[in-house]
Amino acid sequence: MTERVVLAYSGGLDTSVAIGWIAEETGAEVIAVAVDVGQGGEDLDVIRKRALACGAVEAEVADAKDEFADEYCLPAIKANALYMDRYPLVSALSRPTIVKHLVAAAKKHGASTVAHGCTGKGNDQVRFEAGISSLAPDLKCIAPVRDYAMTRDKAIAFCEAKSLPIATTKKSPYSIDQNVFGRAVETGFLEDIWNAPIEDIYEYTANPAEPREADEVVISFKEGVPVAIDGRPVTVLQAIQQLNERAGAQGIGRIDMVEDRLVGIKSREVYEAPGAIALITAHQELENVTVERELARYKRQVEQRWGELVYDGLWFSPLKRALDGFINDANQHVTGDIRMTLHGGRAVVTGRKSASALYDFNLATYDTGDTFDQSLSKGFIEIFGLSSKIAARRDLSA
Repeated sequence: MTERVVLAYSGGLDTSVAIGWIAEETGAEVIAVAVDVGQGGEDLDVIRKRALACGAVEAEVADAKDEFADEYCLPAIKANALYMDRYPLVSALSRPTIVKHLVAAAKKHGASTVAHGCTGKGNDQVRFEAGISSLAPDLKCIAPVRDYAMTRDKAIAFCEAKSLPIATTKKSPYSIDQNVFGRAVETGFLEDIWNAPIEDIYEYTANPAEPREADEVVISFKEGVPVAIDGRPVTVLQAIQQLNERAGAQGIGRIDMVEDRLVGIKSREVYEAPGAIALITAHQELENVTVERELARYKRQVEQRWGELVYDGLWFSPLKRALDGFINDANQHVTGDIRMTLHGGRAVVTGRKSASALYDFNLATYDTGDTFDQSLSKGFIEIFGLSSKIAARRDLSA
């Protein structure tokens, strides 16, 4: 029986060439699998037909936008997930979504191997292969660019020699990855970390410096899930899409950072994630109102570790699954409304409302009606600071 390889297919030059390249290198039949996570671009059926024209024996396409939003972006919102306190895990979240479909296709078609188009120096190779091995330990993984030295020059030459139906002349100076949760741009002149980004690299966001009217939005959550925008019910996908448009029009969600890659190098990345940043900002503020102090303090530690695990490609790991349980439990009272002003590149919270709020006006006020018994504070401070006081006496007498 002929070996079969399932290829993560994007429809671009590299993965189109990879179909024939893998067939020649391994003698295997190639099944192309394209997954729509809201990256836009060409119609899925066009991509499917191109894969077949490039030599795939089967081609599958999956509209996974809602799945991606509900099962991958939503947990990140609940976790306030920002790698290195800034990056909302745009690419890291899409990879396990794609992995799930690749593994399902491999089982369906009896494939022994899964292939992807990643290089040997990025994070995505780890995310694909660690994810695949977690879901299907018996599957092998190959990466033509990494394993068979399939450089771009070789890919173009192969494409032209085989008369593959894909353009080879236009090449962006950037490496771009995008989905509904955001967009990542790297390489080109951005590799010099002294060079400032230019407006041409952005697509999801308008220039925040341009004058425009502010936009006020109310985001409603139920147990940490965004359920309405300005009082109108939305799915998670719709919430992200609507805020991509509205926050993006205000230049919100631009991130220019040097990040620590899993493979050990530092890399300059430019991101734009307007919907993600708006939703995480609102969710964080609603947690401030509804989550008890010690739980909130501990959750911030969990959030950092959760973000690192996802960034590192360990979405399907036991620790990440266990932390999901904690995060979901911590979100059980995160219900209410957050009002924000979107303007000048910032999403600024201006109002909070929740039936689950732990904020008590009568305890917080300094005016008439104050129910906080200030007479208790003196004794509380004495006991709270007692151990430090005793240690200070010892240290000063030494």
